[in-house]
Amino acid sequence: MNKDTSQSRFGLLLVDDHTIVREGLKRILEPIAHEWSITEAGSGYQALEVLRARRFHLAIVDLSMPGMSGLDLIRRVKSEHPTMAVLVLSMHGEEQYALRAFKAGANGYVTKDSASTELVAAVRKVAAGGTYVSAILAERVVQQLSGKSPERRLSELSDRELDVLRRIVLGQRLTDIAEALHLSIKTVSTHKTRIQDKLQLPTMAALIRYGLEHQLDRDDSRAGDRQQRRKGDSGIDSGELRPTANDSSFNTLR
Repeated sequence: MNKDTSQSRFGLLLVDDHTIVREGLKRILEPIAHEWSITEAGSGYQALEVLRARRFHLAIVDLSMPGMSGLDLIRRVKSEHPTMAVLVLSMHGEEQYALRAFKAGANGYVTKDSASTELVAAVRKVAAGGTYVSAILAERVVQQLSGKSPERRLSELSDRELDVLRRIVLGQRLTDIAEALHLSIKTVSTHKTRIQDKLQLPTMAALIRYGLEHQLDRDDSRAGDRQQRRKGDSGIDSGELRPTANDSSFNTLR
């Protein structure tokens, strides 16, 4: 890994497990590239390794990564580097994910679908000490916090339970989930039972149907097939932010 010795630019750590996503985000950030020295990390563990080597002002973090989740990474970053700002960039547009990100310590939340038009503004606001969330998502977050949202049962799940539920809805077997999350199959089975109890869904079919109704079946690794999207103001097809294969490389740009 190479270090950027520039003193005139702020340090930005870009954390996503797909190279194609990171490349797309760097293109979106080109209008402010002169202000930032961008370093890439392909996983939460690599991000922590990079953070031990140098100081950063801002991290852009994906929530859905193998190994250490984005939420766990945010907590680690805020614990070890409390003054560092964190902006979440996620495929999840549901308020439950935004709420959990903010509770973990995030300073902003942008969906990948809106990145082409909102990312630069979000980076500037969060870097200046503010908080950023898109208007439509902010309204739903306020409804959740005020208790006006008609559906609140998902909020009863822990972060781990929500992750397990999402993976079940995506069709992953319990053994696959256990391997991906570094848990025992017994622990994953216990999570599934608790999820069913909390959501009052007695069968696997009901559980999956519930997850589909709440759009938990979105997956970065499958979204590469959905390339036909309208280009944003940056001239970048939002499909370019959708990966087609996993990557775990990281480097520093100058």
